[in-house]
Parts: sequence; structure tokens; C-alpha cells
Amino acid sequence: MQDGVPQQLRQSDMLDPARAAACQAAFGWEGRVGEGDPLPAFFHQLYFWDVQPPEALGRDGHPKPGGIIPDMGLPRRMWAGGRMEFARPLRAGISAERVTVLESATRKAGRTGPLAFVTLRHEFRQQGVLCLTDWQRLVYREDPDPAAQRPVPPVARVDEDSRETRGFDSTLLFRYSALTFNGHRIHYDEAYARGVEGHDGLVVHGPILAQLLIRKAEAEIGHLRTFAFRATAPVYLGETPEFCRKGRDLWVRGADGRLCMSAVAEV
Repeated sequence: MQDGVPQQLRQSDMLDPARAAACQAAFGWEGRVGEGDPLPAFFHQLYFWDVQPPEALGRDGHPKPGGIIPDMGLPRRMWAGGRMEFARPLRAGISAERVTVLESATRKAGRTGPLAFVTLRHEFRQQGVLCLTDWQRLVYREDPDPAAQRPVPPVARVDEDSRETRGFDSTLLFRYSALTFNGHRIHYDEAYARGVEGHDGLVVHGPILAQLLIRKAEAEIGHLRTFAFRATAPVYLGETPEFCRKGRDLWVRGADGRLCMSAVAEV
């Protein structure tokens, strides 16, 4: 415990194969995870829910700051990126333990106002053996100023060796929110997403984009040893972004050429 903030959190969960199979179905992927099968990479996002009663939620539908994440005094939360090291597959139908450690929590002055960055390290074990280490990076910021000029997202590269487009509908956003117990209103409450957080519409989950890049990397490069990604601009419902790869580099490019997410895969 440091300044009233716990530095470690332990959770256990049974990795229900039905939930993994439901996620495969939601994406329209063939095959179904069964008892004892290895989970697809990044499917650990479906487990270890943080279930809180309504009074413990913030205005955005997420649990209020507190617990292992300190209150940084900024209302808007976004998943900025992450890095994973895969030691061995997690297997469905077997209990797993997740140990979460607060690695850092810092507040800085950005071009558009104050920012806070939080890094969590999650270690996943089954039967006492480390299977996966996942560093999750969150960013917190102020509410947008309607009179301020919007930041210009970076331009995506165009030298890919392979690319494919993927559209999204509100049903997938709803089902993924349900499967991950993600109550963030930017994914289902358009009035909130536009009027409070300043988005152009409903936001496609960053983990959905990361999941599709991971699947592309595994299909085209091979079994992953590490995967790191960084979100740089939202993808909105109704858009059909391109998922691109050149060598170990992967990225999501919006129809207007903006870079929405970049990633690096190691096999």
C-alpha cells in the first residue's frame, strides 16, 4: 500500500470455453474453443471481470477511480496501448490467476491540456506456471473544449505488403462490451460519446482493433512471442479501416489515411 493505493491485486477466474466460443462467433470466425483447448491470443480480455454495483461506477460506465488505479483528477479514460509477452497458451476450462501490479502513475502537461498515464502489469498463471505478461497503458485527460482545435492524428504509412478491410456494426460493439464486461458508454451511447467526450460517433473498442491485428500477425507471421500496440486515433462505427502489415509492423489505417493503431509483432 502506497498513499492509500494498493500496489497489487489478485484475482482468480475459470476460463469458461463457452465465453471464448461466443467471442469467436461474434467475430464470425470458424472453429470453437473447447475444454482444454488453448485460448486464441488476447482472449484473456474476456475474463477477470471487474464487477461493481451501479453506485461504484463513474459517469462513463467504468468503475470509479480508486483501488489499484489512483484518482488522477481527470475524467476521460482511454486505453492507450499495451505490450504482451506470451510464455505459453492459456487453456480453456482451467482456473487461472491474474496478479495486477501498478507499475507507474504520472501526470504531465500535454499540448491539449493535462494528461495522466497509468501502466498496469498483469501476470497470468495456470497451475502455478506463468503463461502471459500483459502491460496495459491507460491515459486520462480533461473533457474536450468545444472551441479548441482538435489535434491532428498522424498519417499512416502506405507501404504495406498485405492489407484487408473490416467494417463494424453496433451488434459487434454490443456483444464485445458484454463479453468483456466493458461498460464504457462511448461504445453504445452515441449522445454521450458525442456530447460529453467529443467523439464523432460510437467508438470501436481499441481491443477489437488489437485483436484483429494479432490475428493477422499470427496468420501471416506465425505464433507470437511478443506483441506491442499503440492507439493513436479512434475508429468510429460506420468506418471500414484497413488492417495492414509489412514485416513485423502492423497498423490500422482509416479511410482518410490517418493512423488509428500501430503494432509490432515478434515470433
